Amino acid sequence: MATFTSVYASPRVIPLLVLGFASGLPLALTSGTLQAWATVDNVSLQNIGFLTLIGTAYTLKFLWAPLVDRYAPPILGRRRSWIFFTQLMLAAAIAGMGLFSPGNHLGLLAALAVLVAFLSATQDIAFDAYSTDVLRKEERAAGAAVKVLGYRLAMIVSGGLALVLADQWLGWRNTYFLMGGFMAVCAIATVLAPEPEVVARAPRSLAVAVVEPLVEFFKRRGAITILLLIVLYKLGDAFAGALSTTFLLRGAGFSVSEVGTINKVFGLAATIVGALAGGSIMSRLGLYRSLMLFGLLQAISNFGYWVLAVTPPQVYSMALVVAVENLCGGLGTAAFVALLMALCKQEFSATQFALLSALSAVGRTYLAGPLTPPLVESIGWPGFFVITVLIALPGLILLRLRRAEIEGLDTAP
Repeated sequence: MATFTSVYASPRVIPLLVLGFASGLPLALTSGTLQAWATVDNVSLQNIGFLTLIGTAYTLKFLWAPLVDRYAPPILGRRRSWIFFTQLMLAAAIAGMGLFSPGNHLGLLAALAVLVAFLSATQDIAFDAYSTDVLRKEERAAGAAVKVLGYRLAMIVSGGLALVLADQWLGWRNTYFLMGGFMAVCAIATVLAPEPEVVARAPRSLAVAVVEPLVEFFKRRGAITILLLIVLYKLGDAFAGALSTTFLLRGAGFSVSEVGTINKVFGLAATIVGALAGGSIMSRLGLYRSLMLFGLLQAISNFGYWVLAVTPPQVYSMALVVAVENLCGGLGTAAFVALLMALCKQEFSATQFALLSALSAVGRTYLAGPLTPPLVESIGWPGFFVITVLIALPGLILLRLRRAEIEGLDTAP
């Protein structure tokens, strides 16, 4: 039986911390940090709004994932070669953004940011495939947790820390140069990371790489309900979080500084602890029992927001609710990412993971986002948070119905 120490000390898990950092680093540099730079440079609000389109590549990355499955540069293996070369190009492109300013060269800077987003999405495709291929079954949740940790740390560095460095120490140009340097250093970890113990052959043609991942998946028993489970498993969590900041400010009556401090400190710390604990717990419980336990905890934790909605505002109660909700969300995320890994066949892991992860965002993007405001307006905050608990139940029912298939993933070769 794996212990907490052994599962995280694995030579296949440790490199995922740095590779997860490399995966998360570009996102803020092409979104929030870039918008802050444009704001400081007095770019018009309309043009800043257009900058939000830069991240489209992250949504559409499944379109070129078959290319990553089919082809690979001739060094460092099928997955690491893609990661390594995209990291080198990202290092150059991110540093290149520092050569221009939003006030004087917005078009050129935006074009470079689009390139960074495309390269970053491609790195994500290869990284998700690599982590799916390299981890043993008992290491999947730990690997997912370490990926989340690296990604979150990168968001802090390229988000909040970058803003402080640009404002008080280095200026925007040198900050982007530094971030490009960080990405180049991450490429060293890619070189040192191990190859999967079993290396699957690439699809024999691009047509096979496009079609076969879908054919292979839909031949499985219960494929449609498994896909529906992916949409529904974290749906209650997505609804509760869709307007959580707005609720804490308007509905519960906390100040901006209180919400910012609690969310950044307690929320982030609890998410990381939850993800790491999830990796260790899952090594003991297995995939199905972990998904069920963590899914129940995710649902129950939403009651904390109901408590905040019906009681006077107290910072300590908000800190406790935010910490518990993020802790349970981190547990669920570790097991959920492990599920996505387990569902991927190694030969097509880049395409299948990209498609499954895109599907997992459907509930958050197209259901929770649009439906949360009218629900709140019609039934109020307390009733809404009770509803979010109920929204989580269909996913857990589906999980129970597909128990045999999920448990089979733990024993599959």
